[in-house]
Amino acid sequence: MSQSVYGRPHLDDGTTTAPQIQTGIVAFASVAVLLLTSYAWQRYGSTRGLLLLLGVGLGVTLYHARFGFTSAWRQLVTVGQGRGLQAHTLMLASATVLFAPLLARGTGANDIALAGFVAPISLGLFVGALLFGIGMQLGGACASGTLYATGAGHGPVLITLASFVGGSTIGARTVHLWWADGPLGFQLAGPVSFANTRFGYAGGVAITLSGLAVIAVVAEVIRRRRNAPPIAPVPQASGYARIIRGSWPLWVGALGLAGLNALVLYTSGRPWGVTGAFRLWGAKLTAAFGLGQPATWPTYVNSTALESSIFLDNTSVTNMGIIVGALLASALAGTFSFTRNTPRNVVAAHTIGGILMGYGAAIAFGCNIGAYFSGIASLSLHGWLWGVLALVGTFVGVRLRPLFGLANPTPTDSVC
Repeated sequence: MSQSVYGRPHLDDGTTTAPQIQTGIVAFASVAVLLLTSYAWQRYGSTRGLLLLLGVGLGVTLYHARFGFTSAWRQLVTVGQGRGLQAHTLMLASATVLFAPLLARGTGANDIALAGFVAPISLGLFVGALLFGIGMQLGGACASGTLYATGAGHGPVLITLASFVGGSTIGARTVHLWWADGPLGFQLAGPVSFANTRFGYAGGVAITLSGLAVIAVVAEVIRRRRNAPPIAPVPQASGYARIIRGSWPLWVGALGLAGLNALVLYTSGRPWGVTGAFRLWGAKLTAAFGLGQPATWPTYVNSTALESSIFLDNTSVTNMGIIVGALLASALAGTFSFTRNTPRNVVAAHTIGGILMGYGAAIAFGCNIGAYFSGIASLSLHGWLWGVLALVGTFVGVRLRPLFGLANPTPTDSVC
């Protein structure tokens, strides 16, 4: 028996076994979902209640599909396994098709105004995405990964999450230096949307889908030429039980995440994001412990948000849902296990990685979710550039991993 990512067992002969449901944890997670949703809905309105449920859905989908961003890029650059990246292209293409009519219409639930994530092309985008790519390989997870791995009980990722919040706080304090009028605010162009062509949203969708198709083909060519090792099997239930117990095929996860992101957009007015909440959490902790005065920082962490409940912050509510959703999913799969005794080299790597991701996301207009996933689906050029620079950062990150005793996939191993 060997261990796959986040402690999920698979057999050395390639077969898998689905562990028993952890009924006690399932009951706890179910009650947590019910109480959090009821509180958010009754105290802060239906939008927050719905966003919390959508977050639960995201957490369940991420866990059951083992949908990775960090691992997909690491597999590609180390052994040429492009299946994960191909799943990304399916997710991005599906979300693009779902986003376009919503953004063209301009209004969502309760006539709320809809807007995608479209950001300027700046030095901060390039540097931040590069730092994020390095950080996620050292930290062992991306923005969404830190949330769902935390919910699944992966102790070392708690270090990444805490450091991520710390790096985000530093970013919130200093991001103005990267603004257009700041000393590091070199901009090549303002926000660029592929919808702003003579063909409108239809043209933007066509451009995006064409680009994603090229990437999917290139990933397949790389996989075949490098004779990439197969993706390691994971425990899974059989029959209809697989729906609630996992593991789901990657294509199911891709379609599920795309649909849920579109629902987040329709419900809240903005696509799915993660790291804006981390900056808010860090600012609140800074103020609570008397380490600074975030209300005076020249950033978008304003005094109203600092003084208000995090249940009024849409991104925070969704993040909470992801954590409890992953807790529920891992318990249904029988794989929840809180890991302890993290080696010092792993602590160091995850700390550095989390800080790099937090700071990088702050200056690059988002993370693998807000910039890459939601940015590309919003027809924004910055999302594509973010992905390219994060991939470059991945090349650097995988070469730094051995310095911390972290292994990379090899051609003779199944990859996780």
